[in-house]
Order: sequence, then structure tokens, then C-alpha cells
Amino acid sequence: MSDRGFNYIKGRLCCDGVPVSNIAEKYGTPCYLYSSATLLDRLSDFQRAFAAHSPLICFSVKSLANLSILKLLAGKGCGFDVVSGGELYRVLRAGGDASKTVFAGVGKTAGEIEFALHHNVHMFNVESAGEMRLIAKLAAEKGCIADVAIRINPDIDAKTHKKTTTGRKENKFGIGLSKALEVASETTDMPSVNLCGLHVHLGSPIYSPDPYREGLKTLAGFVEKLRGKRIKITTINLGGGYCMSYTGEKVPPPESYAEALDPELNELKINLILEPGRHIAAPAGVLLARVIYRKENDDGKKFVIIDGAMNDLLRPALYGAFHRIWPAESRDKMPGVMKPGDDAAEGSDFEKVDIVGPVCESCDCMAKERPLPRVGEGDLLAIFDAGAYGYTMSSNYNGRTRAAEVLVCDQKPLLVGRRETYQDLVAREDLTKTA
Repeated sequence: MSDRGFNYIKGRLCCDGVPVSNIAEKYGTPCYLYSSATLLDRLSDFQRAFAAHSPLICFSVKSLANLSILKLLAGKGCGFDVVSGGELYRVLRAGGDASKTVFAGVGKTAGEIEFALHHNVHMFNVESAGEMRLIAKLAAEKGCIADVAIRINPDIDAKTHKKTTTGRKENKFGIGLSKALEVASETTDMPSVNLCGLHVHLGSPIYSPDPYREGLKTLAGFVEKLRGKRIKITTINLGGGYCMSYTGEKVPPPESYAEALDPELNELKINLILEPGRHIAAPAGVLLARVIYRKENDDGKKFVIIDGAMNDLLRPALYGAFHRIWPAESRDKMPGVMKPGDDAAEGSDFEKVDIVGPVCESCDCMAKERPLPRVGEGDLLAIFDAGAYGYTMSSNYNGRTRAAEVLVCDQKPLLVGRRETYQDLVAREDLTKTA
């Protein structure tokens, strides 16, 4: 059994070889637990798959923004994809390189643009004519030239969840092709911007290389149109959205995406940027939570109430997202594949339960009718593949403190984000301002 990542060893879930029950006992629950080995392995997978094109890999900070993790990735040559001034600040605090950082996002403010210009970010992904003009104005005032890419909205359906698709014409993201040509033409009269890139991001997660190939072909055709206007594009950014498996089923690895894109990339001979987030971060993290109570209603429906809630992991409530869940210590082997609607094996001592949190919302439910070995009060559960869009989307709703974050490095658990206190909840508020 490998000691890298999350594995059951003699019935005990371990993170990089360390029993997670020991970590929960020391740091409490709910707790986000990350495997440094998995983070680095998944980053290496991407770097190796696309090595022929020497890409700039820009980890998507919105997926997992802990400073220690950003530092870990930066140490392996990783760049970053940010969508706010706050995310850029995090990258800089973690020792990330601004010159390897792309600034995306549909609503960059003047203050954020000035902050990014001051730190010489690698490139802005521009999403509107107004944004292009503002960047040009602010760069001129600063006396610098900003490298920019136009984010194209190619109207491609990547078959993602309706709340995470970003490449359709009805989405707020990017610029349609005809309008993009107008925006590009305007830049020829803007000496303070250098239009050198095109960007596309189609949504997440995308379980097939086909949408990327279609998007790349669209960008390649647009490159030719811009050359006709004497605008030289040197970089293509194919965004993120690369899938990982939440069920344990096989999904396309990075090599599949690379192989599908190789012919077009070889013909273009152009600089390449990729923005993976979920693929790297999701399987590198679990949310640990303890059972507080069990209860059964008048119809025999069973509830397992845990101390982790939708304020800790919003994805199930927001997207109806599926996460595998299993006891951290169990005589029953966790199935290799778990899917919505699965039944318990015949004759097994399993029960179907709703796994719910303490928040006062009916949608505070991590799993419905989930087959699970019987668990009791105090038992520890692991919610798998929670590294991406877990802690970064967490909140203080219902006056709940945010969870601790622990990173296992070289078989040593490190507290990289302390649990919030009640004092933290009110620290920024000032009672003296009221009568």
C-alpha cells in the first residue's frame, strides 16, 4: 500500500502514511487535511504531460488558497491564476512570482489593476472593451506597458454543471469573436498595452478533451485574423477545468488532454499557459468531521449529524455535488467506486443515512440516502476530494468558526491554518461607533 496520498492501511485512513484519526485528535474537527505528496504528484502529472510545449502552469488560487500550499507549489516552479487583488496578495505573501501570475476575472477594479501593474504580473486576461481601456489608461499613467490577453467566449458547451459553465454566449465571461476583433483593433491605438495573448476558459469540470480541442481551433483561427491586422499573438491560455474523479471512476488523465491538443499546438508553435486548479487540489484534501448525534424520524429515516456543515464545505448545497464519505476507521473496505444512488451490498451491515450538518438550512446535507457502515456518536468521518473549493468557499454563516487546516509534509502534520475563535468572528467590528 502506498504511503502517498489518502489510503486505508489496516482499516485506518492515513494521509501520506499518518493516521488521520491522530490528526483529528490533536487539531479537532471539522478539519481540512491536505496531502503534500498528492499536490506535488498532480502538479508533476500536468508538467510532464505537456512538457513538449514548455507550458507556464498557473495554479488556480480560487480552488485552494492556503499560503503554505501556494508556497509549496511555487517551490516547484508553479505560476498562479488569480481573480482578485486579494488572491494576488496571497500569492505574493507566499513567495509566488508575480511574473508567473496571470490576472483573470470579469470585474477587475481600478485598484486591483494598479496593484497588479505595480507588481508586474505576467498578463491580464481581459474580458470587456471597458476593461481594456481602463488597463491602458492606468498603465499609461504609471508609464508602463501591460501585457494582455483577450478572453474569448467561443460559445462552446463543455457539458459541465449549469452553474460552472463559462464558455457559452449567455455566460458573463469573455468576449464574443466579432466583438473581440473590435477590441483587438482598438489596442493598435493603445501604446500602453501589448496585446500578445488569447485566453479561453470553458467551465469545470470538463470530462473530455474535445471542448479544449474545439476551443483551441477557435483561437487558432482568430490568431490568423489578428495577424491580418498586424497584431502578433505569442501566447495562448487554455484555462482550467481539467477533471478529476469524485466517484472513483476512471477519468481522462492530463496525457489525454495533451495528446488531443498536440497537433494544433505543434502547428501553432506558440507559448502555452494552463490554469489547473481542481485537478491538482481536489484529491489532495479531505474534510474530517465527527458524528455528534444520530436520530431517526417517525418514518424510519436515519440522520447522521456531524460537526462539519455547509459553511465548511458548500459544494453539496450549492451544486448538488457528490463526495465520497467513509468512516476514518472501519472494518468494512471502502468501495473503489461510489456513485449517487448506490445500494448497500446485500447481507452487509450497512444502513442508508442522510449525513447532515448543524446549520439551520435544509440544504445543509453532505449526502442523502448514502449506504454507510453503522457509525455512532464520536466516530470520525472523512469527506473525500474536498481540497478544491472547500476551504476557499467556507464562511461564518450561523456564527460558525472556520475549520483548521493541516498539511502533511514528509509524514509530519503541520497546522497551516488555525481554527478560528469566537473572538475572530467579531474582531473587525467596532461597538464604539453605536450610541
